[in-house]
Amino acid sequence: MALVPSPPVNESPIFAEVDMGGDSSSPTVRATIVQASTIFYDTPATLDKAERLLAEAAGYGSQLVVFPEAFVGGYPRGSNFGVTIGNRTAKGKEEFRKYHASAIDVPGPEVDRLAAMAGKYKVYLVMGVIERDGYTLYCSVLFFDSQGRYLGKHRKVMPTALERIIWGFGDGSTIPVFKTPIGKIGAAICWENRMPLLRTAMYAKGIEIYCAPTADARDVWQASMTHIAVEGGCFVLSANQFCRRKDYPPPPEYVFSGTEDELTPDSVVCAGGSVIISPSGTVLAGPNYDGEALISADLDLGEITRAKFDFDVVGHYSRSEVLSLVVRDHPTTAATFTSSSSTTEGFQKS
Repeated sequence: MALVPSPPVNESPIFAEVDMGGDSSSPTVRATIVQASTIFYDTPATLDKAERLLAEAAGYGSQLVVFPEAFVGGYPRGSNFGVTIGNRTAKGKEEFRKYHASAIDVPGPEVDRLAAMAGKYKVYLVMGVIERDGYTLYCSVLFFDSQGRYLGKHRKVMPTALERIIWGFGDGSTIPVFKTPIGKIGAAICWENRMPLLRTAMYAKGIEIYCAPTADARDVWQASMTHIAVEGGCFVLSANQFCRRKDYPPPPEYVFSGTEDELTPDSVVCAGGSVIISPSGTVLAGPNYDGEALISADLDLGEITRAKFDFDVVGHYSRSEVLSLVVRDHPTTAATFTSSSSTTEGFQKS
């Protein structure tokens, strides 16, 4: 891997880009994954950081930029929100209030700003966010085109372990794959990538550039990403944060449950491991465990067809008369009203 020199700008880059070139004989897409930390509890500052990173990636010629899981809003690593079975503490409830305040509405002003960034730098943008829908939070991915248009979102369908106490569950209506001039783009978040039926749904929609924002920095994650690339005959772009303890608020405001006493401000609490993998299973860039980085590769789109010749999981290598999948892709709601006037504004005082 080579270090790409910084483009001429007024400020020094935040960090160097890690690059791996592609095969120029086929159409290529320049893709960058961002490995960087949220500025926790400070969404405006996080958006400022996202724009600086996006500007740098665009300066290197990137057409597609993918950010990690929960980059906007933050991944609350180490926190238990004061929850034990049968009890929730007052401190934990206040922690959730602050986390809720850091989340964003979709649509909303932060979404508008992200769209403007994508348009300004002429890139397709895939951004991990914490979405606020009333008083329920969702771990979501937002998609934007290079003209500055918001395309849609994916909500994580299955939060993992204690994530389920703070995040709601996405339904089948937000499993999109967007057809764009640079390929068909979609995303699955962290461990939902290990759900075979969810992957099958995305393969059936023709995904070509499979984005996998994550919070998993373990070595075994690389095996999952390689498997998905080969199974789906698609490029896999997995972006994770690189975080040190000092990237989170200090104790007692924020406590890493069970490990706080072992940590120093410079302790690594998420080691990254962001990676780009081709449809043949070749690692094009990464995994990077060294620190915050922009990790780029040129995606040779001809690799998709070559891989599908060997194995097309929902095409010539499927047996739909034996095995098939039904996806319930309609929105689910807690309440359905038969009259459009049934709103809170319509209720009368007794």
